[in-house]
Amino acid sequence: MKQSLQLRLRQQLTMTPQLQQAIRLLQLPTLELRMEIQQALESNLMLELAEEPDTSFDEAELLESPSEREHEIERETNGAGQDAEQDNEGTTQNEQSSDELPLDTNWEDGYDGVTIYSDPGHTEEWDPFANQSEDGQSLQDYLAWQAQLNRLSPRELTIAEAIIDAIRDDGYLGCSLAEIHTALPEQWSVCEQEIEAVLIQIQHFDPVGVAARDPRESLLVQLDQLDPDTPWLEPARQLIDQHLGLVAKRQFAQLKRRLHLDEQALQQTLALVQTLDPHPGLRISSERPEYIIPDVFVRKENGHWRVEVNPDAYPCLRVNNQYAGLVRRGDNSRDNSVMRQHLQEARWLIKSLHSRNETLLKVAQCIVERQRDFLEHGEEAMKPLVLREVAEAISMHESTVSRITSQKYLRAPSGTYEFKHFFSSHVQTVDGGECSATAIRARIRRLIAAEEASRPLSDSQLAEQLQADGINVARRTVAKYRESMSIASSTERRRFA
Repeated sequence: MKQSLQLRLRQQLTMTPQLQQAIRLLQLPTLELRMEIQQALESNLMLELAEEPDTSFDEAELLESPSEREHEIERETNGAGQDAEQDNEGTTQNEQSSDELPLDTNWEDGYDGVTIYSDPGHTEEWDPFANQSEDGQSLQDYLAWQAQLNRLSPRELTIAEAIIDAIRDDGYLGCSLAEIHTALPEQWSVCEQEIEAVLIQIQHFDPVGVAARDPRESLLVQLDQLDPDTPWLEPARQLIDQHLGLVAKRQFAQLKRRLHLDEQALQQTLALVQTLDPHPGLRISSERPEYIIPDVFVRKENGHWRVEVNPDAYPCLRVNNQYAGLVRRGDNSRDNSVMRQHLQEARWLIKSLHSRNETLLKVAQCIVERQRDFLEHGEEAMKPLVLREVAEAISMHESTVSRITSQKYLRAPSGTYEFKHFFSSHVQTVDGGECSATAIRARIRRLIAAEEASRPLSDSQLAEQLQADGINVARRTVAKYRESMSIASSTERRRFA
Protein backbone atom coordinates (compact mmCIF):
# COMPACT_ATOMS: atom_id res chain seq x y z
CA MET A 1 0.00 0.00 0.00
CA LYS A 2 1.52 3.28 -1.13
CA GLN A 3 1.38 6.29 1.16
CA SER A 4 0.79 9.77 -0.27
CA LEU A 5 -0.05 13.32 0.82
CA GLN A 6 -3.15 15.02 -0.52
CA LEU A 7 -4.34 18.61 -0.17
CA ARG A 8 -8.11 19.10 0.01
CA LEU A 9 -10.36 22.13 0.47
CA ARG A 10 -13.75 21.89 2.04
CA GLN A 11 -16.24 24.08 3.86
CA GLN A 12 -17.43 23.11 7.31
CA LEU A 13 -19.77 24.87 9.73
CA THR A 14 -18.10 25.34 13.09
CA MET A 15 -20.35 25.77 16.10
CA THR A 16 -18.38 28.47 17.85
CA PRO A 17 -19.26 29.38 21.46
CA GLN A 18 -20.78 32.61 20.21
CA LEU A 19 -23.00 30.79 17.71
CA GLN A 20 -24.08 28.31 20.37
CA GLN A 21 -25.00 31.17 22.69
CA ALA A 22 -26.97 32.95 19.96
CA ILE A 23 -28.96 29.78 19.20
CA ARG A 24 -29.68 29.19 22.87
CA LEU A 25 -30.87 32.76 23.47
CA LEU A 26 -33.00 32.56 20.35
CA GLN A 27 -35.31 29.92 21.79
CA LEU A 28 -35.54 31.22 25.37
CA PRO A 29 -38.92 32.69 26.42
CA THR A 30 -38.93 36.15 27.95
CA LEU A 31 -38.89 35.13 31.63
CA GLU A 32 -36.05 32.66 31.12
CA LEU A 33 -34.17 35.25 29.09
CA ARG A 34 -34.50 37.70 31.96
CA MET A 35 -33.05 35.12 34.30
CA GLU A 36 -30.20 34.47 31.87
CA ILE A 37 -29.40 38.19 31.73
CA GLN A 38 -29.53 38.46 35.51
CA GLN A 39 -27.06 35.61 35.86
CA ALA A 40 -24.78 37.27 33.31
CA LEU A 41 -24.92 40.54 35.27
CA GLU A 42 -23.95 38.72 38.46
CA SER A 43 -21.08 36.72 36.93
CA ASN A 44 -19.63 39.16 34.38
CA LEU A 45 -17.98 42.27 35.83
CA MET A 46 -17.96 43.99 32.43
CA LEU A 47 -21.76 44.06 32.13
CA GLU A 48 -23.99 46.65 33.73
CA LEU A 49 -27.50 48.01 33.39
CA ALA A 50 -27.84 51.17 31.33
CA GLU A 51 -30.05 53.80 32.92
CA GLU A 52 -30.86 55.38 29.56
CA PRO A 53 -30.70 53.85 26.10
CA ASP A 54 -28.38 55.29 23.52
CA THR A 55 -30.74 57.05 21.11
CA SER A 56 -27.94 57.43 18.60
CA PHE A 57 -27.72 53.69 18.11
CA ASP A 58 -27.09 52.72 14.53
CA GLU A 59 -27.35 49.17 13.28
CA ALA A 60 -24.49 49.83 10.86
CA GLU A 61 -22.27 50.73 13.79
CA LEU A 62 -23.10 47.43 15.47
CA LEU A 63 -21.78 45.48 12.50
CA GLU A 64 -18.86 47.84 11.91
CA SER A 65 -15.40 46.60 12.70
CA PRO A 66 -14.17 47.95 16.08
CA SER A 67 -10.79 48.73 14.57
CA GLU A 68 -12.31 51.19 12.09
CA ARG A 69 -14.16 53.03 14.83
CA GLU A 70 -11.05 53.14 17.01
CA HIS A 71 -9.04 54.88 14.29
CA GLU A 72 -11.88 57.35 13.75
CA ILE A 73 -12.14 58.23 17.43
CA GLU A 74 -8.38 58.58 17.72
CA ARG A 75 -8.29 60.95 14.76
CA GLU A 76 -11.02 63.08 16.31
CA THR A 77 -9.39 63.25 19.71
CA ASN A 78 -5.82 63.60 18.36
CA GLY A 79 -4.79 60.87 20.74
CA ALA A 80 -2.03 58.42 20.27
CA GLY A 81 -3.54 55.51 18.39
CA GLN A 82 -2.62 51.96 17.92
CA ASP A 83 -3.50 49.87 14.92
CA ALA A 84 -6.32 47.63 16.02
CA GLU A 85 -6.92 44.29 14.47
CA GLN A 86 -10.24 43.62 12.87
CA ASP A 87 -12.67 41.69 15.02
CA ASN A 88 -14.74 39.29 12.96
CA GLU A 89 -17.43 38.32 15.44
CA GLY A 90 -21.22 38.19 14.95
CA THR A 91 -22.59 35.17 13.23
CA THR A 92 -19.46 34.26 11.16
CA GLN A 93 -18.32 30.68 11.13
CA ASN A 94 -14.74 31.40 12.19
CA GLU A 95 -13.61 33.65 15.04
CA GLN A 96 -10.32 35.17 16.10
CA SER A 97 -8.65 34.45 19.36
CA SER A 98 -9.61 36.78 22.19
CA ASP A 99 -5.92 37.71 22.56
CA GLU A 100 -6.04 39.41 19.15
CA LEU A 101 -8.89 41.79 20.01
CA PRO A 102 -8.09 45.51 20.46
CA LEU A 103 -9.09 45.76 24.11
CA ASP A 104 -6.92 48.67 25.22
CA THR A 105 -9.49 51.28 24.18
CA ASN A 106 -12.74 52.43 25.70
CA TRP A 107 -15.70 50.22 24.98
CA GLU A 108 -17.85 53.06 23.68
CA ASP A 109 -15.07 53.93 21.24
CA GLY A 110 -15.47 50.56 19.58
CA TYR A 111 -19.10 49.71 20.19
CA ASP A 112 -22.26 51.41 21.33
CA GLY A 113 -22.86 48.64 23.82
CA VAL A 114 -26.57 49.18 24.35
CA THR A 115 -29.04 46.60 23.11
CA ILE A 116 -31.89 48.05 21.11
CA TYR A 117 -35.53 47.56 22.11
CA SER A 118 -34.50 47.62 25.76
CA ASP A 119 -36.17 49.11 28.80
CA PRO A 120 -34.30 52.13 30.20
CA GLY A 121 -36.23 52.19 33.43
CA HIS A 122 -34.60 49.27 35.30
CA THR A 123 -32.19 49.87 38.15
CA GLU A 124 -29.39 47.77 39.53
CA GLU A 125 -31.87 46.13 41.91
CA TRP A 126 -33.82 44.74 38.98
CA ASP A 127 -35.45 41.40 39.71
CA PRO A 128 -36.53 39.26 36.73
CA PHE A 129 -39.39 37.79 38.74
CA ALA A 130 -40.40 40.90 40.69
CA ASN A 131 -43.84 40.94 39.06
CA GLN A 132 -44.63 37.43 40.22
CA SER A 133 -46.57 36.91 43.41
CA GLU A 134 -45.50 34.62 46.18
CA ASP A 135 -46.82 31.10 46.43
CA GLY A 136 -50.52 31.12 47.21
CA GLN A 137 -52.05 29.56 50.31
CA SER A 138 -52.83 25.88 49.96
CA LEU A 139 -56.28 24.44 50.57
CA GLN A 140 -55.02 22.51 53.59
CA ASP A 141 -53.48 25.62 55.17
CA TYR A 142 -56.67 27.59 54.57
CA LEU A 143 -58.83 24.92 56.22
CA ALA A 144 -56.43 24.52 59.14
CA TRP A 145 -56.57 28.27 59.73
CA GLN A 146 -60.39 28.10 59.87
CA ALA A 147 -60.22 25.15 62.26
CA GLN A 148 -58.12 27.25 64.65
CA LEU A 149 -60.75 30.01 64.55
CA ASN A 150 -63.66 27.65 65.34
CA ARG A 151 -62.52 27.10 68.94
CA LEU A 152 -62.31 23.33 68.65
CA SER A 153 -61.10 21.33 71.60
CA PRO A 154 -57.59 19.83 71.37
CA ARG A 155 -59.16 16.45 70.68
CA GLU A 156 -61.40 17.81 67.91
CA LEU A 157 -58.55 19.88 66.47
CA THR A 158 -56.38 16.77 66.14
CA ILE A 159 -59.21 14.96 64.36
CA ALA A 160 -59.72 17.99 62.09
CA GLU A 161 -56.03 18.03 61.17
CA ALA A 162 -56.18 14.34 60.22
CA ILE A 163 -59.25 14.99 58.03
CA ILE A 164 -57.73 18.07 56.41
CA ASP A 165 -54.55 16.16 55.55
CA ALA A 166 -56.68 13.60 53.69
CA ILE A 167 -58.41 16.19 51.48
CA ARG A 168 -57.39 16.23 47.81
CA ASP A 169 -56.75 19.36 45.78
CA ASP A 170 -60.23 19.17 44.24
CA GLY A 171 -61.76 19.34 47.73
CA TYR A 172 -62.89 15.74 48.12
CA LEU A 173 -61.87 13.39 50.90
CA GLY A 174 -59.11 11.11 49.64
CA CYS A 175 -59.66 8.23 52.08
CA SER A 176 -62.35 6.63 54.21
CA LEU A 177 -63.17 7.52 57.82
CA ALA A 178 -61.73 4.15 58.88
CA GLU A 179 -58.34 5.11 57.42
CA ILE A 180 -58.48 8.47 59.21
CA HIS A 181 -59.28 6.61 62.42
CA THR A 182 -56.08 4.59 62.17
CA ALA A 183 -54.05 7.83 61.95
CA LEU A 184 -55.31 9.04 65.33
CA PRO A 185 -53.72 8.05 68.70
CA GLU A 186 -55.04 4.69 69.87
CA GLN A 187 -55.14 5.75 73.53
CA TRP A 188 -57.79 8.34 72.68
CA SER A 189 -60.30 5.66 71.67
CA VAL A 190 -61.84 7.89 69.02
CA CYS A 191 -64.97 6.47 67.39
CA GLU A 192 -66.09 7.10 63.83
CA GLN A 193 -69.07 9.09 65.11
CA GLU A 194 -66.68 11.69 66.51
CA ILE A 195 -64.82 11.83 63.20
CA GLU A 196 -68.13 12.21 61.37
CA ALA A 197 -69.12 15.13 63.62
CA VAL A 198 -65.85 16.98 62.95
CA LEU A 199 -66.15 16.18 59.26
CA ILE A 200 -69.56 17.86 59.13
CA GLN A 201 -68.07 21.00 60.66
CA ILE A 202 -65.26 21.07 58.10
CA GLN A 203 -67.74 20.60 55.26
CA HIS A 204 -69.28 23.93 56.25
CA PHE A 205 -65.95 25.74 56.15
CA ASP A 206 -65.11 27.96 53.21
CA PRO A 207 -65.35 26.76 50.47
CA VAL A 208 -68.64 25.12 51.40
CA GLY A 209 -68.85 21.46 50.43
CA VAL A 210 -65.17 20.70 50.91
CA ALA A 211 -64.17 17.35 52.49
CA ALA A 212 -67.16 15.61 50.90
CA ARG A 213 -66.84 11.97 49.92
CA ASP A 214 -68.65 12.31 46.56
CA PRO A 215 -70.28 15.03 44.42
CA ARG A 216 -73.72 14.22 45.79
CA GLU A 217 -72.65 14.97 49.37
CA SER A 218 -70.81 18.14 48.36
CA LEU A 219 -73.75 19.55 46.40
CA LEU A 220 -76.23 18.75 49.18
CA VAL A 221 -74.07 20.59 51.72
CA GLN A 222 -73.99 23.60 49.42
CA LEU A 223 -77.78 23.49 49.07
CA ASP A 224 -78.14 23.48 52.86
CA GLN A 225 -76.35 26.83 52.98
CA LEU A 226 -78.97 28.49 50.78
CA ASP A 227 -81.95 30.43 52.07
CA PRO A 228 -84.84 28.06 52.80
CA ASP A 229 -87.09 30.32 50.74
CA THR A 230 -84.92 29.88 47.62
CA PRO A 231 -87.16 28.93 44.67
CA TRP A 232 -86.96 25.32 43.49
CA LEU A 233 -84.79 24.33 46.46
CA GLU A 234 -86.68 21.14 47.31
CA PRO A 235 -86.79 19.81 43.72
CA ALA A 236 -83.08 20.54 43.44
CA ARG A 237 -82.37 18.64 46.66
CA GLN A 238 -84.42 15.67 45.46
CA LEU A 239 -82.72 15.75 42.05
CA ILE A 240 -79.22 15.70 43.58
CA ASP A 241 -80.06 13.14 46.25
CA GLN A 242 -81.80 10.61 44.01
CA HIS A 243 -81.36 11.38 40.32
CA LEU A 244 -77.90 12.86 39.85
CA GLY A 245 -76.98 10.06 37.44
CA LEU A 246 -79.83 11.00 35.12
CA VAL A 247 -78.52 14.58 34.94
CA ALA A 248 -75.10 13.33 33.89
CA LYS A 249 -76.70 11.21 31.15
CA ARG A 250 -78.93 14.09 30.00
CA GLN A 251 -82.05 11.97 30.37
CA PHE A 252 -84.38 14.91 30.93
CA ALA A 253 -87.56 13.08 29.96
CA GLN A 254 -87.12 10.65 32.85
CA LEU A 255 -86.27 13.52 35.18
CA LYS A 256 -89.57 15.23 34.38
CA ARG A 257 -91.52 12.04 35.06
CA ARG A 258 -89.74 11.16 38.30
CA LEU A 259 -89.76 14.67 39.72
CA HIS A 260 -93.28 15.39 38.44
CA LEU A 261 -92.14 18.65 36.85
CA ASP A 262 -92.94 20.24 33.54
CA GLU A 263 -90.21 21.44 31.19
CA GLN A 264 -90.07 24.99 32.54
CA ALA A 265 -89.90 23.82 36.17
CA LEU A 266 -87.13 21.38 35.33
CA GLN A 267 -85.21 24.19 33.63
CA GLN A 268 -85.45 26.31 36.78
CA THR A 269 -84.36 23.39 38.95
CA LEU A 270 -81.35 22.63 36.78
CA ALA A 271 -80.44 26.32 36.72
CA LEU A 272 -80.26 26.28 40.51
CA VAL A 273 -78.11 23.15 40.50
CA GLN A 274 -75.76 24.71 37.98
CA THR A 275 -74.99 27.52 40.44
CA LEU A 276 -73.30 24.97 42.73
CA ASP A 277 -69.62 24.03 42.52
CA PRO A 278 -68.89 20.29 42.00
CA HIS A 279 -65.18 20.88 42.76
CA PRO A 280 -65.07 23.37 45.64
CA GLY A 281 -61.42 22.76 46.44
CA LEU A 282 -60.21 24.08 43.08
CA ARG A 283 -61.15 27.61 44.14
CA ILE A 284 -58.18 27.58 46.52
CA SER A 285 -54.96 26.96 44.64
CA SER A 286 -51.34 27.16 45.80
CA GLU A 287 -49.93 27.26 42.29
CA ARG A 288 -47.97 30.34 41.34
CA PRO A 289 -49.62 32.23 38.49
CA GLU A 290 -47.68 32.34 35.25
CA TYR A 291 -47.56 35.75 33.64
CA ILE A 292 -47.21 36.24 29.92
CA ILE A 293 -44.99 39.10 28.81
CA PRO A 294 -45.60 39.91 25.13
CA ASP A 295 -42.46 39.84 23.04
CA VAL A 296 -43.97 41.92 20.24
CA PHE A 297 -46.60 44.67 20.05
CA VAL A 298 -48.81 45.04 16.98
CA ARG A 299 -50.94 48.14 16.45
CA LYS A 300 -52.70 49.75 13.54
CA GLU A 301 -51.64 53.30 12.66
CA ASN A 302 -52.98 55.23 9.66
CA GLY A 303 -54.33 52.07 8.07
CA HIS A 304 -51.05 50.16 8.38
CA TRP A 305 -50.09 47.50 10.90
CA ARG A 306 -46.98 48.45 12.83
CA VAL A 307 -44.82 45.84 14.57
CA GLU A 308 -42.33 46.59 17.33
CA VAL A 309 -40.48 44.57 19.92
CA ASN A 310 -41.65 45.05 23.50
CA PRO A 311 -39.23 47.56 25.12
CA ASP A 312 -39.96 46.06 28.56
CA ALA A 313 -39.00 42.52 27.60
CA TYR A 314 -35.63 42.67 29.32
CA PRO A 315 -33.26 45.30 30.74
CA CYS A 316 -30.86 47.50 28.81
CA LEU A 317 -27.29 46.19 28.88
CA ARG A 318 -23.97 47.86 28.24
CA VAL A 319 -20.29 47.32 28.99
CA ASN A 320 -18.77 49.05 32.00
CA ASN A 321 -16.29 51.49 30.46
CA GLN A 322 -14.27 51.78 33.65
CA TYR A 323 -13.48 48.09 33.77
CA ALA A 324 -13.10 47.83 30.01
CA GLY A 325 -10.45 50.59 30.16
CA LEU A 326 -8.35 48.50 32.52
CA VAL A 327 -7.80 45.80 29.89
CA ARG A 328 -4.45 46.14 28.13
CA ARG A 329 -3.04 44.36 25.12
CA GLY A 330 0.07 42.35 25.56
CA ASP A 331 -0.55 41.83 29.26
CA ASN A 332 -0.78 38.10 29.98
CA SER A 333 -1.37 38.40 33.71
CA ARG A 334 -4.13 36.37 35.25
CA ASP A 335 -6.29 39.37 36.17
CA ASN A 336 -5.96 40.87 32.71
CA SER A 337 -6.87 37.54 31.07
CA VAL A 338 -9.99 37.28 33.21
CA MET A 339 -11.07 40.82 32.33
CA ARG A 340 -10.32 40.15 28.67
CA GLN A 341 -12.49 37.03 28.75
CA HIS A 342 -15.34 38.86 30.52
CA LEU A 343 -15.22 41.65 27.98
CA GLN A 344 -15.35 39.19 25.12
CA GLU A 345 -18.33 37.39 26.69
CA ALA A 346 -20.10 40.70 27.28
CA ARG A 347 -19.71 41.67 23.63
CA TRP A 348 -20.99 38.28 22.54
CA LEU A 349 -24.06 38.53 24.78
CA ILE A 350 -24.99 42.03 23.60
CA LYS A 351 -24.63 41.07 19.95
CA SER A 352 -26.59 37.86 20.48
CA LEU A 353 -29.43 39.82 22.08
CA HIS A 354 -29.43 42.22 19.18
CA SER A 355 -29.51 39.34 16.69
CA ARG A 356 -32.37 37.74 18.63
CA ASN A 357 -34.45 40.91 18.48
CA GLU A 358 -33.77 41.38 14.80
CA THR A 359 -34.90 37.82 14.03
CA LEU A 360 -37.94 38.18 16.28
CA LEU A 361 -38.96 41.38 14.51
CA LYS A 362 -38.53 39.88 11.03
CA VAL A 363 -40.66 36.84 11.88
CA ALA A 364 -43.34 38.97 13.54
CA GLN A 365 -43.54 41.32 10.55
CA CYS A 366 -43.89 38.38 8.17
CA ILE A 367 -46.66 36.85 10.30
CA VAL A 368 -48.56 40.13 10.52
CA GLU A 369 -48.27 40.61 6.77
CA ARG A 370 -49.64 37.12 6.06
CA GLN A 371 -52.34 37.23 8.73
CA ARG A 372 -53.58 40.78 8.19
CA ASP A 373 -57.15 39.52 7.63
CA PHE A 374 -57.10 37.71 10.97
CA LEU A 375 -56.09 40.89 12.81
CA GLU A 376 -58.89 42.83 11.14
CA HIS A 377 -61.74 40.29 10.90
CA GLY A 378 -61.08 37.54 13.45
CA GLU A 379 -60.27 33.83 13.46
CA GLU A 380 -62.53 32.91 10.56
CA ALA A 381 -60.23 34.96 8.32
CA MET A 382 -57.09 33.09 9.43
CA LYS A 383 -55.03 31.90 6.47
CA PRO A 384 -53.05 28.64 6.40
CA LEU A 385 -49.39 29.21 7.22
CA VAL A 386 -46.43 26.92 7.87
CA LEU A 387 -42.92 27.56 9.14
CA ARG A 388 -41.38 26.95 5.74
CA GLU A 389 -43.26 29.86 4.18
CA VAL A 390 -41.98 32.29 6.80
CA ALA A 391 -38.44 30.90 6.54
CA GLU A 392 -38.43 31.43 2.78
CA ALA A 393 -39.87 34.94 3.10
CA ILE A 394 -37.17 36.15 5.52
CA SER A 395 -34.35 34.01 4.02
CA MET A 396 -33.69 32.01 7.17
CA HIS A 397 -33.63 28.33 8.00
CA GLU A 398 -36.85 26.70 9.11
CA SER A 399 -35.26 25.57 12.39
CA THR A 400 -34.44 29.21 13.21
CA VAL A 401 -38.07 30.20 12.69
CA SER A 402 -39.18 27.28 14.84
CA ARG A 403 -36.91 28.40 17.69
CA ILE A 404 -37.93 32.05 17.58
CA THR A 405 -41.66 31.22 17.52
CA SER A 406 -41.52 28.82 20.47
CA GLN A 407 -43.07 30.33 23.63
CA LYS A 408 -43.07 33.84 22.14
CA TYR A 409 -46.18 36.00 22.31
CA LEU A 410 -47.66 38.77 20.18
CA ARG A 411 -49.90 41.46 21.66
CA ALA A 412 -52.54 42.64 19.20
CA PRO A 413 -55.65 44.82 19.72
CA SER A 414 -57.79 41.67 19.81
CA GLY A 415 -55.66 39.90 22.44
CA THR A 416 -52.36 38.18 23.17
CA TYR A 417 -51.45 35.20 21.00
CA GLU A 418 -48.57 32.78 20.89
CA PHE A 419 -46.66 32.87 17.63
CA LYS A 420 -47.59 29.22 17.05
CA HIS A 421 -51.26 30.27 16.98
CA PHE A 422 -50.76 31.81 13.55
CA PHE A 423 -49.47 28.54 12.06
CA SER A 424 -51.98 25.89 11.06
CA SER A 425 -52.63 23.20 8.48
CA HIS A 426 -55.08 23.70 5.65
CA VAL A 427 -58.07 22.03 4.01
CA GLN A 428 -58.94 22.26 0.34
CA THR A 429 -61.99 24.29 -0.61
CA VAL A 430 -64.44 23.62 -3.44
CA ASP A 431 -62.95 26.31 -5.67
CA GLY A 432 -59.42 24.92 -5.27
CA GLY A 433 -58.33 27.30 -2.55
CA GLU A 434 -57.21 26.59 1.02
CA CYS A 435 -58.81 27.17 4.40
CA SER A 436 -56.84 27.00 7.63
CA ALA A 437 -57.75 24.66 10.47
CA THR A 438 -58.06 27.64 12.82
CA ALA A 439 -60.70 29.21 10.58
CA ILE A 440 -62.61 25.91 10.43
CA ARG A 441 -62.62 25.65 14.23
CA ALA A 442 -63.95 29.19 14.45
CA ARG A 443 -66.77 28.37 12.04
CA ILE A 444 -67.67 25.21 13.96
CA ARG A 445 -67.74 27.22 17.17
CA ARG A 446 -70.03 29.82 15.54
CA LEU A 447 -72.41 27.18 14.18
CA ILE A 448 -72.67 25.45 17.55
CA ALA A 449 -73.27 28.76 19.33
CA ALA A 450 -76.21 29.50 17.01
CA GLU A 451 -77.84 26.05 17.19
CA GLU A 452 -81.11 25.28 18.95
CA ALA A 453 -80.60 23.96 22.46
CA SER A 454 -83.19 21.23 22.00
CA ARG A 455 -81.87 20.20 18.56
CA PRO A 456 -78.06 20.51 18.57
CA LEU A 457 -76.15 19.93 15.36
CA SER A 458 -74.42 16.59 14.95
CA ASP A 459 -70.93 16.26 13.47
CA SER A 460 -72.44 15.13 10.16
CA GLN A 461 -74.72 18.16 10.03
CA LEU A 462 -71.78 20.44 10.83
CA ALA A 463 -69.77 18.86 8.01
CA GLU A 464 -72.69 19.39 5.60
CA GLN A 465 -72.97 23.06 6.50
CA LEU A 466 -69.23 23.54 6.07
CA GLN A 467 -69.42 21.88 2.66
CA ALA A 468 -72.25 24.22 1.77
CA ASP A 469 -69.83 27.08 2.55
CA GLY A 470 -67.30 25.55 0.15
CA ILE A 471 -65.08 23.73 2.69
CA ASN A 472 -64.48 20.04 2.04
CA VAL A 473 -64.17 18.49 5.48
CA ALA A 474 -65.11 15.01 6.67
CA ARG A 475 -67.26 14.20 9.68
CA ARG A 476 -64.28 12.68 11.51
CA THR A 477 -62.32 15.89 11.00
CA VAL A 478 -65.20 17.92 12.40
CA ALA A 479 -65.31 15.62 15.44
CA LYS A 480 -61.56 16.02 15.95
CA TYR A 481 -61.75 19.81 15.78
CA ARG A 482 -64.77 19.87 18.10
CA GLU A 483 -63.01 17.72 20.69
CA SER A 484 -59.87 19.87 20.49
CA MET A 485 -62.02 22.85 21.53
CA SER A 486 -63.50 20.85 24.46
CA ILE A 487 -67.01 21.04 22.99
CA ALA A 488 -69.33 18.21 23.97
CA SER A 489 -71.10 16.02 21.45
CA SER A 490 -74.60 16.81 20.23
CA THR A 491 -76.09 14.28 22.66
CA GLU A 492 -74.41 15.94 25.63
CA ARG A 493 -75.23 19.43 24.41
CA ARG A 494 -78.94 18.70 24.14
CA ARG A 495 -80.72 20.37 27.04
CA PHE A 496 -84.25 18.98 26.77
CA ALA A 497 -85.82 16.26 24.68
